[in-house]
Amino acid sequence: MSYMPVGKIFKDSGSIFKLTILAARRAVELNNGANKLINTSTTKFSTIALEEIAAGKVSYKIREAK
Repeated sequence: MSYMPVGKIFKDSGSIFKLTILAARRAVELNNGANKLINTSTTKFSTIALEEIAAGKVSYKIREAK
């Protein structure tokens, strides 16, 4: 398992809940055939998703309620 800088990832997301949802959704996208946004040696979708978030390649946008 590769080392994940949780402090940096958490600081950028502001919430462990948001981070968890973002990583899970990105892992599902990768599982469904989305291209990786970074070069990595791992094959686990969850780890790739976290590495992409740590690299700043994946972010989220909060939609306003209607």
